[in-house]
Amino acid sequence: MAEQVEERTLQTTPTWAVATVCFILILLSIIIEHLLHLLAKYFNKRRRKALIQALDKIKSELMLLGFMSLLLTVSEKPIANICIPKSVGETFLPCGSMTSGESEEEAKCAEQGKLSLLSRSGVRELQFLIFVLASFHSFSCILIFGLGMAKMRRWENWEAETRTLEYQFSKDPRRFQLTHQTSFGKRHLRYWTEHSLLRWPTCFLRQFYGSVSKVDYLTLRHGFITAHFEQGTNFDFQKYIKRALEKDFGVVVGISFWIWILSVFYIFFNARKFHSYLWLPFIPLVLLLLVGTKLQGIITSMCLDSHDKSHVVRGTLLVKPSDHFFWFSSPKLLLYLIHFILFQNSFQLAFFTWTWFKFGLRSCFHRETEDIVIRLAMGVLVHFLCGYVILPLYALVTQMGTSMRKSVFPDDVVIGLKRWRARARKNLKASYSTGPPSLDASLRSLDSSPSFSLDASFTVDLGSSSDSEHVAIEVMNEGEEKEEEKGKEKQPEESQRNDSFDGFDSNLTSATLVLEKQSNS
Repeated sequence: MAEQVEERTLQTTPTWAVATVCFILILLSIIIEHLLHLLAKYFNKRRRKALIQALDKIKSELMLLGFMSLLLTVSEKPIANICIPKSVGETFLPCGSMTSGESEEEAKCAEQGKLSLLSRSGVRELQFLIFVLASFHSFSCILIFGLGMAKMRRWENWEAETRTLEYQFSKDPRRFQLTHQTSFGKRHLRYWTEHSLLRWPTCFLRQFYGSVSKVDYLTLRHGFITAHFEQGTNFDFQKYIKRALEKDFGVVVGISFWIWILSVFYIFFNARKFHSYLWLPFIPLVLLLLVGTKLQGIITSMCLDSHDKSHVVRGTLLVKPSDHFFWFSSPKLLLYLIHFILFQNSFQLAFFTWTWFKFGLRSCFHRETEDIVIRLAMGVLVHFLCGYVILPLYALVTQMGTSMRKSVFPDDVVIGLKRWRARARKNLKASYSTGPPSLDASLRSLDSSPSFSLDASFTVDLGSSSDSEHVAIEVMNEGEEKEEEKGKEKQPEESQRNDSFDGFDSNLTSATLVLEKQSNS
């Protein structure tokens, strides 16, 4: 029997070798950190606050995984010293047979007729799995988001078409037509829509061909704007969807507690006795197709709902956004399902890559060629379908809930409104604390510091190409307003004060209602 070769420690390792490895690790870490800093600087320049928050979340997740790896390194020996009975240690094995280790801790447990809970080599392999998982999850989220944005780029042409005279004429309210004669009705009001047994299979197939058609986009856009804005408002719906999707991306890249718990279950069910290769890789695909079918079914249900209310439409068919079209009246539930699907699929690909690298392609984890083909095919297919088909469909349909989302306002407008609201409340509170509010005190508190006035109407600057001016809200500085009033003819002093106070009170009420509505939603 050959003598056991002891591992070299830092005491018997040349210092130049240790210094070289440390230098390479530090250099790689600085390069990665600098690249992330440049990416954050680019997002900040483009005013993509949601993407900056998503990038920060990716950094925090990488830090969490790195901390887990550090804990495994520190507790490597204490974990190996935990001994468990052989009858327990030989259950739920991923492979049919066990290989006896020769480490000090394993030999100590063997003397007691027991097995080590997790050997030192097993802890190192688990560290490598965590590293691969972090890399796959970050890369897959970026890939999914890129595919979704590429698919949604064609929507820019559809949005530009809504500003043409031809589009305005097509939805002229003086034109009457039957519901099934509209383009949206011709697409969804078919013989199969009246029967659930035929409707859902059709919705299942539609997600593979023309998942988001032009008529669906224009009809849902018209219903959204009609429900939340005044008539005649030119609102850039496509840019609003992009902002909303960027905020949802921050949820997808995160790893919540229940996601970690499901990952633990995935590792547990990889035991040989469960035959996981026959059903585990199909879970993300089945859930993804179920979400896509539901999204297509929501569009058809909205068309049927409008048809049941009125068989004759003025201009174009109007759909009414409502939460009751979604599962449990919660549009956010679909986002959480997509989040689980992406992470689970990334975990499966990371697990396959880890077993391939550590144990070879033909290991006990995948003995058959069919197993390898199924895992790779399912992983690639789920990522492509989720990024190019389901994510754009979700971004459009999820806007048809009852409440308007906070991303309808650009980030700089939201920050300005919150600051103005806080300042106005503080001034009014100060005036109430000193006694009954008077007109002069209210005007002095208004002029004491620069504040914002919110006009209740929405306007769109079509000539502006800035991404941050999708919804333009008139914000005026009170100091500039006073200088403009000096040039005008003098009015009675009491009339000017009454008008200013009424305008301030109405603007404060309007801003408060808008912000409370967004916070509640």
